[in-house]
Amino acid sequence: MSMVQAINSALHCTMAADPAVLVMGEDVGFFGGVFRCTEGLYEKYGAHRALDTPIAEGGIVAAAIGMGVNGLRPVVEMQFADYIYPAIDQIISELARLRHRSGGEFFAPVTIRAPCGGGIRGGQTHSQSPEGIFTHVCGLKTVIPSNPYDAKGLLISAIEDDDPVMFFEPKRIYNGPFHGHDNNGGGSGSWSDHPLGQVPIGHYRIPLGKAATIRAGRQVTVLAYGTMVHVAAEAIRASGIDAELLDLRSLLPLDIEAVAASVRKTGRCVVIHEATRTSGYGAELVAEVQETCFWHLRAPIERVTGWDTPYPHAFEWEYFPSQRRIVDALQRTLAYH
Repeated sequence: MSMVQAINSALHCTMAADPAVLVMGEDVGFFGGVFRCTEGLYEKYGAHRALDTPIAEGGIVAAAIGMGVNGLRPVVEMQFADYIYPAIDQIISELARLRHRSGGEFFAPVTIRAPCGGGIRGGQTHSQSPEGIFTHVCGLKTVIPSNPYDAKGLLISAIEDDDPVMFFEPKRIYNGPFHGHDNNGGGSGSWSDHPLGQVPIGHYRIPLGKAATIRAGRQVTVLAYGTMVHVAAEAIRASGIDAELLDLRSLLPLDIEAVAASVRKTGRCVVIHEATRTSGYGAELVAEVQETCFWHLRAPIERVTGWDTPYPHAFEWEYFPSQRRIVDALQRTLAYH
């Protein structure tokens, strides 16, 4: 399956198993979603469980909160992660705090899906990676899969979780392998391990808060998630460095045990994400690694990220963290003795 097919399969599985699960959002019903993730749900489960909504993200999330409080499990689709900002007040001030505010008396098991990231020439209003904003908010969980198998298992776990989950989907890897353009020296657009995978048809779960080791190594730890897992894997192969690559999968809760165990083994760490650098999630990772692994570090922690600028349409591959930038970071950290 591609990631789109795996997400669609997760929605079919959860909706078939639990009549309280429904999907809602702009064009998710009759049209099947702009990326086709909700295709077939309207025909199979009807308009009352595959709800087409107005273009009003704040209203969509507000309605989902009310549904969740009253026993339903809404899965909200934001058409693009860039469109999530009108709903931020409802997400942060209401959804995230409901359980705490009510002393545990009320909860709203809402999952918010959002296609994120660049690489599809979407420009600055269709390419953002806002995941770091939501990891700052108490009461939310934040998840970003890197492959179809994980996408399905993590989405099922998110929908079945009683707490609200922000589920970001890197749209650059929605439909499998790509061969793109990279002005930074080649490689961001050509992966040998493309994001297609064997995905079981039936129900299975991947627990939230557990990282995956993509590649074992002893020289340096590389922390990545989403699209960057694949770019990092290719960069490691190109560099010839014996790096250990961790796919975080869940940003919150973070599997700090797996991160710390790897960094204590290697003594070096490179953090990679596509979002802008300043106050990005990588800064939190750097702080966590420094606090838990200080006496094991043999070099400063490196970050490879997007730039501190709106996502440029004409210079997309200059913004997109490339293999060359990752290789340079790996070599810099190994230069310390």
